[in-house]
Amino acid sequence: MTIDSGFNHITVLLDEAVEALAVRPDGCYLDGTFGRGGHSRLILSQLGPDGRLLGFDKDPQAIATGQTLAAEDGRFVVVQRSFAELGSEVADRGLAGKVSGVLLDLGVSSPQLDDPERGFSFLNDGPLDMRMDPSRGISAAEFVNTAPVEEIARVFKEYGEERFSGRMARAVVERRDIKPFERTGDLAEVLKVANPAWEKGKNPATRAFQGLRIHVNNELGDLEAGLEAALECLEVGGRLVVISFHSLEDRIVKLFMRKLVKGEADNLPRNLPVRHVAFEPKIKVHGKAQTASDAELKANPRSRSAVMRVAEKLR
Repeated sequence: MTIDSGFNHITVLLDEAVEALAVRPDGCYLDGTFGRGGHSRLILSQLGPDGRLLGFDKDPQAIATGQTLAAEDGRFVVVQRSFAELGSEVADRGLAGKVSGVLLDLGVSSPQLDDPERGFSFLNDGPLDMRMDPSRGISAAEFVNTAPVEEIARVFKEYGEERFSGRMARAVVERRDIKPFERTGDLAEVLKVANPAWEKGKNPATRAFQGLRIHVNNELGDLEAGLEAALECLEVGGRLVVISFHSLEDRIVKLFMRKLVKGEADNLPRNLPVRHVAFEPKIKVHGKAQTASDAELKANPRSRSAVMRVAEKLR
């Protein structure tokens, strides 16, 4: 995720993430979340003439930036797809099992958050949309205006980790029956009034908005699919670097890596005449989970929730 207002961009954990990829000059790399290209530009600066970089993003503005970069640098190509689909893109390009490193930088980039017209922000009023790719799927407005109250409550609770999800979902449904929601400011106000316990320094609509964004973009489903596809396309010795921005994402990444290091419990009774085959780890995890430095936190407060995990494919 990259950050700054004025729709600019400070890429979070920029040097750390690219260092963790251990870029080889002749390698082939994937940036699963191109954004505004902070990580991609640094990777390209470390690649030689035979290196290649493939960027993915769902966001039309990110794709426009990516196409400008691709026109300047023949080693780079960008595609408008979710990184969850990187498996088929890699296969189409004949790169399966040949990729040296994959970087996934999750979360919403600052230009998306800060542009009221995209409908992610509860601070700046705009149309209630929240789709990374506005040409696909259903908008946040369509969801809150049509979904059953139980489904809205589930999204607030599961994806937003909102304690008062039921109460807030009921408030949404009561109000939409009088007048449907069209604007972020309107929804934020209703959520604010319905939330009885305001957390210090946090807008009372924050968690519900996070839940909506994750749901509308299928972020957690995409993450699970993307992690599997990324591991699949890597060569042995290839690196997977993932930066997540909230506990739900980080938990998925952590469990995915743990399962590949330790294996899953087979739950077979031990007295069966089955030869017990020892699990061979598929990956090795490099170092501990890394967070932003104090200097970075000062320069960019939105980096406070960033967690980076790094794995290397063993077989």
